[in-house]
Parts: sequence; structure tokens; C-alpha cells
Amino acid sequence: IHLLLYERFKAYQDYMLGDCKPSEVKAFTADYLEKVVEPCDWQALWCTNVFDVLVEVYDVDLKDLKACVRLVLPLQCDTRGCELTEEAMESLLEATQHKVPLQELHVVYEVSGDFDQTALALEHLRFFYKHIWRQWDEEDEDDDFDYFVRCVEPRLRLHYDILEDRVPTGLVAEYQTLLEKCSQCFQQFSALRSGLSPDSDSELDNVSMVEGLKLYDQLETYKRKLHIIENPLLRYVLGYKGNARQQCVQSRGPRPSGMKVVHVVTASCSTMQLQSLLSARLLPLCSCGDTEIQFHREPVSAVDSCHQGDVVIVLPGIYSVNSSILIPDSITMEGFGFPDDVVIEKKNKGDSFVESTGADVRLSNIKFIQHDAIEGILSVRQGTLNMENCVLQCETTGVIVRTSARLNMNMCDLYGSKGAGVEIYPGSVCSLVSNGIHHCKDGILIKDFADELDVMPSITLENNVIHNNEGYGVILVKPNTGDQHRAPLDSGEGRQQFPQSQCDIKDSTESTFNLLFLEDPAGQTSTEHSNSTDGDLAPISGRKWQFSRQLSRNKEMSCSRAVQDLTDHQIFVSIQGNQFKRNGMGDFGTFFY
Repeated sequence: IHLLLYERFKAYQDYMLGDCKPSEVKAFTADYLEKVVEPCDWQALWCTNVFDVLVEVYDVDLKDLKACVRLVLPLQCDTRGCELTEEAMESLLEATQHKVPLQELHVVYEVSGDFDQTALALEHLRFFYKHIWRQWDEEDEDDDFDYFVRCVEPRLRLHYDILEDRVPTGLVAEYQTLLEKCSQCFQQFSALRSGLSPDSDSELDNVSMVEGLKLYDQLETYKRKLHIIENPLLRYVLGYKGNARQQCVQSRGPRPSGMKVVHVVTASCSTMQLQSLLSARLLPLCSCGDTEIQFHREPVSAVDSCHQGDVVIVLPGIYSVNSSILIPDSITMEGFGFPDDVVIEKKNKGDSFVESTGADVRLSNIKFIQHDAIEGILSVRQGTLNMENCVLQCETTGVIVRTSARLNMNMCDLYGSKGAGVEIYPGSVCSLVSNGIHHCKDGILIKDFADELDVMPSITLENNVIHNNEGYGVILVKPNTGDQHRAPLDSGEGRQQFPQSQCDIKDSTESTFNLLFLEDPAGQTSTEHSNSTDGDLAPISGRKWQFSRQLSRNKEMSCSRAVQDLTDHQIFVSIQGNQFKRNGMGDFGTFFY
């Protein structure tokens, strides 16, 4: 049965689970099944990993989620890798007291439709225990929460996002690995716990207790990582590190012959265009005898043919590509004309559009248009990317600068991202000069994973216009370690203290976050201002952090010091001459997770 998201959502929320707690899931499920499952006289396929056999249900035990069955004779059985006789199946049923799990029963279709509701209910049950329920859910010490809101809804949405290719493959693989590790850890912890004697002080039990505490801490770590991936908000702001470790395309290096190649990309061109190209670019590039020219009809094949030091020149036109553009070598790729005339467009789904891993890659005078993608329009995974006078029309995330990578982005226009326009990871170097970043969810998102091995990025932000973004102009994402609750540092001479406020905001899974944004001293959201300091953020220092919104009115307000984060960590090498206009939640913000 193939059901849509809203069909399963409605069934679990309105009929099966309601507002139950984790410890009440089994009771609520049994109550739901009692209302819709026929108690007897229906046939089903009993499906396991080894066989499918036709049985008849003559009773149901909803408390244990099992059905009492007998074989339909003559035996109708489909086996995998073995042969089963009627006698063997009867022996198996006797060993199980003729009880089989309801999840393993698939109702046989009846023209009358009398058992349609039974079939649908078992499908909901089967899906729930396969994709939603976790063994450790009812072990949560904090059992007083709405299980549907905190666990079912985010896991259900993630499942369908994965089915519809809206989650990067690297993140899907990481999620499945975490699930397996968490399940193994829980089983080890449960086995160890069950073997402990509550009244024993033996050395063996003490050792087991220490081992149990280690397993418990490890289990909580796995659960926290799973929660980050399952929660759509955290999944967006934190991203993931899986792709940074994936196998990159192998660099080809220089050609053994030492020959350099200029790759010209065009489907067709006029004589005048060819003459202009020859005089303006080809003759200067081919002045030495060790350079040749190759022609390509589309840019992917040109880049795939490149070795270190090659040049790709893209003539005016609209080039639709179906695969990612992977740049593993130090090459130059430039449009011959204005960016709006040289357009590379990606339409099909995929994990990336442009990926750069070369030591010194240069892009210029090209417009990239992203459609129906999963990851960002451009990802700098390692090495250095120098980008100038490009237009980036995004759909998901914009430019991603991974750990240890470097981006120099000058005079570019970036817009349309449903995520951040630029995502900057710890340990990266990012220079943004004279760019327009607008009409995105957030303008620039700076990530801090609180990993001991991570260092804060180094950012130059000069003469940019960051405007009309739905959220913040610049937002710092960092862990909620409790440090933000301490009092402001001693102001010292010439430095103002920063009064600020903070509120706890619950998302759809009832996780608590702190969102802050910059307002001007008058108390009005700063929608248009320009900073032009030499790195000390003097105009910003007089502003204060206040409430962005208050979704939970009963939460107690407390003091914090968030505005200093951007300067105390020395994130910015230089920040001057930037203009921030009409950003929905403010110009600078901090997100604590």
C-alpha cells in the first residue's frame, strides 16, 4: 500500500496515537486496532524473510499485537532459499501457539471490501514499527511529552523527504549508520542492565556499572545526533559533515606532455563571435607553442576533460546540464560575455550542482541556475575557489564553504536560496567583497559545531549589500553550552556593554532554542543601516539584542551576551562598508542549539 504523507499523518495523529506519551503508545495502538480490525474469519499472507504462507485468522490478541492463525489448506506457500512442507509449517505454528505478529500479516483482498479497514490499519501498524518506533523511545526519563509531536511527525516527514530525494545521500547514509549504532548500543546497555543485581556490591557488578554508564552516555550521544537529523530545523541550520569525508573526484594533475588546453564551449557561434574570441582570448592564451584548443558542446564534458592549468571558455548561450560539474584540478572557467548571456542551468535532481576541490579554481562571468536540487548551488569542499562577477540563482542552499576550504567571492549576485545564501563551516576561510546576497532564507550562516577539532572560520565581509532575506542578514549557529547565560565581560575603557534579552522558543518537536536578533537603540528592528568600521563593529556595539518573537509566553526571560560572539571569537578578519536592508528578523543573530 502506497500512502501519502498526509494520509499517514492524519491516521497517526487523529486515530492511532493522538496525544499519548511514549509509555502509552502500545495501549493507544491496541485501542485503535480494537475499533477497526476484524476479530476473526479473514485471510492473510504471513510474510517473513524466509516464506510467505496463506493463513486464516480466527482470533486477535491486541494487547500483544498478535493474531491467532491456522493454515489454509491445501498449503499455499512461497519460500526463499528453503522448502517447507505442511507438517513443518504446522510444527512452527504449534511452537508459537498459533500466534504471529500482526505486523507480519498482509490482508488478502476481498471484492466485498469488508476487510479494507483491517488491511489499512495493519499497514499503519507495520509502517509505524518499521520506520517510526525506536526501541529506546519508552526508555526516555522525561516521559511527559506528546510522542506524536516530538517523535512521530519529524520522523515521518524525514521518511518522505528521503523518498522524494530531498535529503542528500550522504546524510541518508549517516542517518542509517547512526540508527544501527544506536540500536546495537541500546541492546548492549539493556543486556548489561538486566544482569545487574540491585543489592550487590561485588567488584564485578561495580565494573559492570561503570561500563553501563559509558554505554548510557554513548547512547545519549547517538540519540542526540539522530534528533538533529530528524528535526527539519536543526537539519537545516547544522547541516552535516558526511559529505566532507566522501570520496572526492581524483585530481588529474598536469598532463605528462606538459601541454595546456583551452576548452571552448559552444553549440554554435557566428563568425564575428569567433573572431572576437580569437583576438580577445585565444591568441593571448595560445601564444606559446605548448597550448592547443578543443571544442565542446556543453560545459560538463569540457570540465571533465581538464587537467591542471587548463582554461574553459564558455560562449554565450543557455546550457542545460543533467550531471554535477566537478572541478578537482586548478583550472579557470570563464564566460565570454556578461553573466546573463552565459547561463548554465541544472534541472534534474542531484546532490550538488558545482563542486570545487581544486587547489586554485577560478570562475567568472557565468550565471548558474539551480532547479530541483538537494544540496547547494556551489560547494567548496577543499582547496580555494576564486569567483568573480557571477550570478547564482539558487533553489535550495546557496554557496557552501566546507571545513579547511577557502572561498574568495567578489562582485557576485546570489539570490533565491530556501536555505542560507552562504553557509560557512568551522575551519574555513571566506572572503566576501562587493556582493549582493538577497531574497534567501538567511543571508550568511556561520556554523560552530562545538567540536574540539573545529576552529572558528576566518571571514572577510566588505562592501556587500545583504537585503530582503526572510530571516537574518548574518546568523551564527552555536551549541547551547550555558556560557551565554553568564554576565557580560567587564566593558573596559572605550567599550560599551551590550544589554540583551533571550527567550526559549519551542519548535514543532518541543526542543528549546534561543533566537536573538539585532535591533536599534530605539527598539525598532534595524532594516537599513551600513557598517563601515575597521573590524571593531563600533556602530553595531550601540545596538542591543532583543526578542525576535515569543512563541511561548510563559517562558522566563533571562540575560545573555550574544552580540559579542561575532567579535569575541575573532570570526571576522575585516568587516566594513556593508549595507543591511529589510532583513526579516534582523541583521545579525545567534541560534543556540
